Amino acid sequence: MAKDTPIDRRGFFRIAGRYGLTSTVIAASSFAGPLTLSGLARAASQTADARNASTPLYTLKFGAAGFNEENLKIQESGQLWFARELEQRSNGALKIDFIGSNAICNQLDCVKKTQQGIIDLFSASTQNSAGAAPYYNVLDFAYMFPSRAAQHYFLYHPKSEKLFREPMRKRHNIQVLFSHCELRGIMLGKKFADAPLITSVEQLAGTKNRVTGTQLGRIAMQLMNLNPVPISWEETLDGLKQGLIDGAETWMGAAAYANMAPVLSQAVDLKFFCGTDHTAMNNKTFEKLPSNLQDVVMETSFAAQQYTQREQEKALIEVVGAEANPGPDTVFGKNKVRVATLSDAEILKAEKMCSPEYNPKPWEEWRERLSKMSGGQDVYKEIFDIAREIPKNTAVADVQARRWWQTA
Repeated sequence: MAKDTPIDRRGFFRIAGRYGLTSTVIAASSFAGPLTLSGLARAASQTADARNASTPLYTLKFGAAGFNEENLKIQESGQLWFARELEQRSNGALKIDFIGSNAICNQLDCVKKTQQGIIDLFSASTQNSAGAAPYYNVLDFAYMFPSRAAQHYFLYHPKSEKLFREPMRKRHNIQVLFSHCELRGIMLGKKFADAPLITSVEQLAGTKNRVTGTQLGRIAMQLMNLNPVPISWEETLDGLKQGLIDGAETWMGAAAYANMAPVLSQAVDLKFFCGTDHTAMNNKTFEKLPSNLQDVVMETSFAAQQYTQREQEKALIEVVGAEANPGPDTVFGKNKVRVATLSDAEILKAEKMCSPEYNPKPWEEWRERLSKMSGGQDVYKEIFDIAREIPKNTAVADVQARRWWQTA
């Protein structure tokens, strides 16, 4: 039957036109198996009925950059889960209009549109958001975080309020809610398909690599002789395929969900600074909510941080293939992307080349600027120390969840 055929984009939007885009996206995200027209229509109808059962007090527009129901099964950064939970936990008092697939904003301008009040919530990497809200750079000092566990640990830490979240509210009108956590490496294009697996940072020296919107990341790349080149996303895939650029700095989850894997040959796990796709809110909008709904937003954000802590770690191995010898059914396995994991000695070598801990001078200007923005704290040193309160080999699953807005 035609209605039982796999869903295509035309069929998807036909259903969305009837039941609403957000209801359809939420319904699609809950499917474990292949989508069919009849299955999605039925699920979207049920979702719409549940969402429309009560009259919302507030409708919040959520600009989710390029995220959608498909790629959020590859990178489990929690945006759709958060939207659904927010509606349910508020008993319908909050209604979320989820607008992804770059339909209302992209990685670079979602933060601006949130600050301007065009949208209420947004998701994008903190690095791409730093152009419009420079205090985000506080997360991006090279090798400040030794592991993904350390990133989660900091985001749960009560001191993340004073060091990160409070300055974001005061300086940029942004209430940071939760974030996925990965560390960036260099994704090498097809030019390296027949090259030996990268085992040292010296093998990358002199390569030309696409850089995203990050400002501090460029400093680290220059210090490691990785030649950061700011080019558009559209040109990046062609450049990697044709060898016009050697690689691109990003994290493995992003390489997989953004369909970069078909033009890659090696994913070099350099772990040199944050890759954090976060979700945040216009702070004035947040403050206008009654206190009980503010509590709902915070508790749901706390739950979403735990969701991505748990689900993204599974997805990295089972879906992305972000490990040596990726499984054959993973994104990297299917596309024959080799994962280059560097030894601790090689990571330390890279750290000594580019981190403020070993090479402070190139970072002095940004370090001073961000410390002033924070109110006079040495934010690099403070966050660096917090990130090392747990052992380096702590598993992400073993990081204790804490309500960061409550004092310890």
